[in-house]
Amino acid sequence: MTTGPLRDDEQHILDELERVLRRDRRLDRRMRALDRRPRPVVARVARYRPHPWTVALLLVASVALMAAGIATSEPVVIWSFAAVWPVTLYAVFRLLCRWTEP
Repeated sequence: MTTGPLRDDEQHILDELERVLRRDRRLDRRMRALDRRPRPVVARVARYRPHPWTVALLLVASVALMAAGIATSEPVVIWSFAAVWPVTLYAVFRLLCRWTEP
């Protein structure tokens, strides 16, 4: 068996296989479950792939907290909004990135 570079047709087939496997969410979840090494927090945050319902729930909570904060001017409500809003923006951004990736 040779270990040299692949021919163009072989490389094309391999690239296609890798592309299909990368898009398989179930396989990705299984492979991540096998990896038991502790990851840095930044790596886990960067790999976050939010579900659309999670993003919708975060948006509803953010809007409700914003409206309550405007209406009541309570520091607890304003600080709660300040805590939820960046998480919501990040989740929306990650969801939009996932939807627009090729």
